[in-house]
Amino acid sequence: MDEFLMAALQEARAGLRENGIPIGSVLVVDGEIIARGHNRRIQNGSAILHAEMDCLERAGRLTAAEYSRSVLYSTLSPCDMCSGAALLYKIPRIVVGENQTFQGPEAYVRSRGVKLDIVNDPACIELMEHFIATHPTLWNEDIGLPTDY
Repeated sequence: MDEFLMAALQEARAGLRENGIPIGSVLVVDGEIIARGHNRRIQNGSAILHAEMDCLERAGRLTAAEYSRSVLYSTLSPCDMCSGAALLYKIPRIVVGENQTFQGPEAYVRSRGVKLDIVNDPACIELMEHFIATHPTLWNEDIGLPTDY
């Protein structure tokens, strides 16, 4: 696992320690981490603070030139919302820790010219499989599935 995906995994584990959903993200520009984030929907009572959104928020305002040199790392395949944010800011590459437990709109993201690298790292997979098995209601809420069945 490369150092940037490892940093995203550390963020995911931080979210789990906070009793949140264990998904982490980092934004890298010119080979340097400029922002880190993790899913904070539970912790902040937020509708939108997925890991990638938290990371982009923590990056602050960047120029188009900075985004054009960036790579977004996420431990899990970004959902429609997070993929849309990456497309909006024209982030040219996304590295995904795993897409076995959840798959976002990967074909669409690729069709828009984004280089999408799927690692399917065993540590990322195990973290999400365990969380989904032990917290199915929270997981379903996070991905927009009904939780009242």
